[in-house]
Amino acid sequence: MSIEAQRLSVGGLRIDVIRKPIKNLHVGVYPPHGRVRVAAPLTVSDDAVRLAVVTRLPWIKRQRARFAAQPRQSERAYVSGETHYFMGRPYRLRLIEGAPSGRVHVRSSKALDLFVRTGSDRETRERILLSWYREELRSQATPFIDKWAAKLVLPLPIWGIKRMKTKWGACNVDAGRIWLNLELVKKPPQSLEYVVVHELVHFLERQHSERFVALMDGALPNWRLLRDELNAEPLAHEEWLG
Repeated sequence: MSIEAQRLSVGGLRIDVIRKPIKNLHVGVYPPHGRVRVAAPLTVSDDAVRLAVVTRLPWIKRQRARFAAQPRQSERAYVSGETHYFMGRPYRLRLIEGAPSGRVHVRSSKALDLFVRTGSDRETRERILLSWYREELRSQATPFIDKWAAKLVLPLPIWGIKRMKTKWGACNVDAGRIWLNLELVKKPPQSLEYVVVHELVHFLERQHSERFVALMDGALPNWRLLRDELNAEPLAHEEWLG
């Protein structure tokens, strides 16, 4: 698949331009900072791309303003009293020192216990919580991937979890691989399911085409609502994602 990437400046905005063998030009604005990306057919000129962006400037500015207004968590210190999110719900963290090894325990519907060795630093506490988050996300995502691969009549994909700044999920169709953003463990389960379905549907249709939309409508009729709810969720301090 032939893909060409470049950057243009339009009205003071930096635009990422990706040219590939598609029929229609698409302008997208992505969180967390409102990055503007244009996917254009290989034959479309720079002037045509600039014109497309200029005609959409009011919409682009509205999208960027919406992202700028999204709530963001403050920087985490991983100490008692902080709020941390898990499966779409806020939990008050309780730091418990003196444990022989690090672990996390869900004490109640409102509280998380973080067990650490005495004198542990912030980086160690963060690593313990992120490791627990990773295990929990893998546990939550596995049944969704099994379920939707079967429903869409697809072979089970290779999949993994990583921290991503601009996307909730990603897929490599040729490699048969899916990546899920670790931040999804903090979001409601239905948000995770939406991302799983979105990435799996890309194995049936690579582009965000009319066929892709139709496939999403057939698989998950409320996907637009789930997408909008996910993008309205609080962003992490490290500013994930897409």
